[in-house]
Amino acid sequence: MPQPAYRRPRDRRSAVYPYLAAALVMALVAAVAVAAQALRGPAPAEAAPPAAAAPRGPAQWVAAWTSMPQLTEPANMPPPPFTQDDGVLHDATLRQTVRLTVSGDRLRFRFSNAFGGAELPLTRAAVALPAGGRAGVDGIVPGTSRPLTFSGRPATTVPVGAQVVSDPVRLDAAPGANLTVTLHLADGQASTDVTSHPGSRTTSYLLAGDHTDAAALPGATATDHWYFLSGVEAEASAPTRAAVVLGDSLSDGRGSTTNGNDRWPDLLNDRLRGPGAPPVSVVNQAAGGNRVLDDGLGPNALARLDRDVLAVSGARWLLVFEGINDIGTAPATPAAQEETGDELVAAYDQIVTRAHAQGIRVYGATLTPFGGSTPYDDPEGLREATRQRVNDWIRSSGRFDAVVDFDAATRDPANPRALRPALDTGDHLHLNPQGYALLASTVPLRLFR
Repeated sequence: MPQPAYRRPRDRRSAVYPYLAAALVMALVAAVAVAAQALRGPAPAEAAPPAAAAPRGPAQWVAAWTSMPQLTEPANMPPPPFTQDDGVLHDATLRQTVRLTVSGDRLRFRFSNAFGGAELPLTRAAVALPAGGRAGVDGIVPGTSRPLTFSGRPATTVPVGAQVVSDPVRLDAAPGANLTVTLHLADGQASTDVTSHPGSRTTSYLLAGDHTDAAALPGATATDHWYFLSGVEAEASAPTRAAVVLGDSLSDGRGSTTNGNDRWPDLLNDRLRGPGAPPVSVVNQAAGGNRVLDDGLGPNALARLDRDVLAVSGARWLLVFEGINDIGTAPATPAAQEETGDELVAAYDQIVTRAHAQGIRVYGATLTPFGGSTPYDDPEGLREATRQRVNDWIRSSGRFDAVVDFDAATRDPANPRALRPALDTGDHLHLNPQGYALLASTVPLRLFR
């Protein structure tokens, strides 16, 4: 039988009397104070404090731009002479532009070495406003460059498989504004396994030497890829939160305008900056060729969910628009397509379960048509049947918190297994800017209130 935590004294009276005496003294003092107050009358009322503005809520870090890290394919490596046999970007400056979705009093930047084959030493880093406010330019506005530091130091080394977050920096940039991020790598990265986001649809610049603060980079080599930079976060006031898009090339913007920022997540952000719109940052975690079930270009969606969605700062909503590459790359046989449909449904269910556990609402987007696409479409229509089956589940299962019907918005009424011709880039799979504008307009803003 457990012992009590204390023992009572043998002479209970000798232990209690001192406490009783102290209590009587305290009561007598209180009574005297009350009587004295009654004789003096009520105290004058204190002046009311000045009225304050309604609080905006505590500030928190919210993702303001993202790009899904990938292992760089040979064709997407830094162009010559910036890729050598034993590494990349030795004594080179890399300048890139990205577009903010929300503003904040302070910004910080994430650099990823998720797929690097060696540590990533960043010698200097800076952020500035781009010349003319434009995306994909090599110039910056003079006087706007701000050095980035890392735990108070001007340089950092990102370990293999890791990421590093910069210290906060102040820069006056409005929602929708472009930013320029410049890096100098004195020693380069000693590997040809490099982390990047090839589908940037935005031009970056490479130049030998340290030109971190240069107003322009004449003679620089242009390349339409992002390297190392995987996120920008803004310190925004509540209730600003992030909506994460999990997708493939249709969200990554294949068919959109280079340096035009007219992917559908970009255009949805534009809508969310309108009068009366909720304070939301839509961040794009899509990649061309990505799949839900199997690795393709980048890890499969189930494998990258923790990193690319659940760990995103301020994530409140998830919009899943992915699965076409799984259907289109599975063999066009009844057995293979039945299995792919079963596995996709199970994967969506897993995504919802894992996101709900983190308090994230999940919206499912139906898969758009690909009739006539080579090699995705098949003469017997087996892949189309899987697409229809998966879309029926997305619409009717009740697992998603809401459904966004991209299929209904984009299919040709005269041929529902194909895209509307006015929206088609010509490959019968990807959308043009008009098509992406239609997707953005299909998403109800009420989902983010």
